[in-house]
Amino acid sequence: MGEIIAERMAARIEGDFVVFLIGARINKPWKIHKWLPVALAMRRMLKELEDGPRERTGFLGYESHGSLIVQYWRSFEHLERYARNPEQQHYPAWIDFYRRNGRSLGDIGIWHETYCVRAGEYEAIYGAMPPTGLGRVGALVPARAGLKSARQRAGRGEEPQDALTDVSDAAE
Repeated sequence: MGEIIAERMAARIEGDFVVFLIGARINKPWKIHKWLPVALAMRRMLKELEDGPRERTGFLGYESHGSLIVQYWRSFEHLERYARNPEQQHYPAWIDFYRRNGRSLGDIGIWHETYCVRAGEYEAIYGAMPPTGLGRVGALVPARAGLKSARQRAGRGEEPQDALTDVSDAAE
């Protein structure tokens, strides 16, 4: 799980990056032959990505939250290159999924969302947490001067003069 960091930390990462959310929904749990291959294929894909040469693949890391997986990639092009490469785990699993489920898409649902994030246009805060999410694939830095508020962390400048005091200031 990782050691808990007792202070407020912000995540920083160099350059643009991609957040890719992917998940599945088992609509008919008794149809194990439909959803088990999907679960096993996802496990193989994640292992391949974890063990692969990250500087070449552009894969930065992932976190799994049940049927939701959050992946971080260096670029959309890296993600797409992996997804469409017939020599890697995803493409054959993709073809197999539609071959098995093409006539019965109601048995298991799959979904994904892709967010292309420009450098400095994101915000992440962690309090009393081990390295998590973007803070695990990027760098964690103390959320102090210039990173105290969500506005500052998101690269939106200083707080307006009439802004409420950041709740974290109350603890100091």
